[in-house]
Amino acid sequence: MNAEKKAMLQMVVCAALWSIAGLFIKLIDLNPFAIAGMRSLFAAATVLVFMLLRHEKIRLTRNVAISAFFLAATFFAFVSANKLTTAANAIVLQYTAPVFILIASALFLKERFLRVDLAVVIATLAGIALFFFDQLDGGKLVGNLLGVLAGLFMAGMFLSVRHCDKSERMSGMLMGHLLTALIGIPFLALDGGSLSGQSLGFLALLGVLQLGIPYILCGLASENCPPLACSLIGTLEPLLNPVWVAIFDGETPGPFALVGAAIVVVSISLWCIAKERMARKSPAHG
Repeated sequence: MNAEKKAMLQMVVCAALWSIAGLFIKLIDLNPFAIAGMRSLFAAATVLVFMLLRHEKIRLTRNVAISAFFLAATFFAFVSANKLTTAANAIVLQYTAPVFILIASALFLKERFLRVDLAVVIATLAGIALFFFDQLDGGKLVGNLLGVLAGLFMAGMFLSVRHCDKSERMSGMLMGHLLTALIGIPFLALDGGSLSGQSLGFLALLGVLQLGIPYILCGLASENCPPLACSLIGTLEPLLNPVWVAIFDGETPGPFALVGAAIVVVSISLWCIAKERMARKSPAHG
């Protein structure tokens, strides 16, 4: 197997493991901040072991701190959204992060806004709007808003990582998990301060298999997997996430949310393809 095929397989495994988040978050009967904190504690241990095996030094820089903040904020918003709305809504709304990156890059970094960019922004925002047309009680409305917020925070995380060098990225991930654990674990007190064996097992599974190992695989895959392939393979996460929840927990999104999800996932996928084709036609690519 050549390096590119191996990297693409790593991304498939990565997306599949990411997709189990919604199901296990639903199954754990704890405060969402406590879930995020405990999950990140196990994930931090996984990342730390990986860094030690690779002899990577832990960096503490401004870039590391900023990326850690946005990563922790993403985790808290995403887990809370999963508890308050459907898993499908939470993951698809977070999946809008690339569009928020595009908007922020145009507004604050003065990057050029092309027609294809405008089209994906309009389509994605229309898709997001459809999530709020379903019959929502107060909790689900807040959950959807938190899902959008998770997308915004994830966009901030990706933008901050742009300024990190290779040695800072893994440190940023480690510090993001440690910050999440530091803030989230005290919220266990709201649940009586005790954990059942089942909950602890699910949290360990989330931390190691759903967060720790996939992020490591993603980092490894990015070295040889073409950006377009990584982006498109990544769409397996929002597609598989609600499937597991529907099968094992019986939760299904509303009809408007389903249409909105289709618009968001298809729009971003087509945008990735269009941007890749434009890049190949640019003078820098011959």
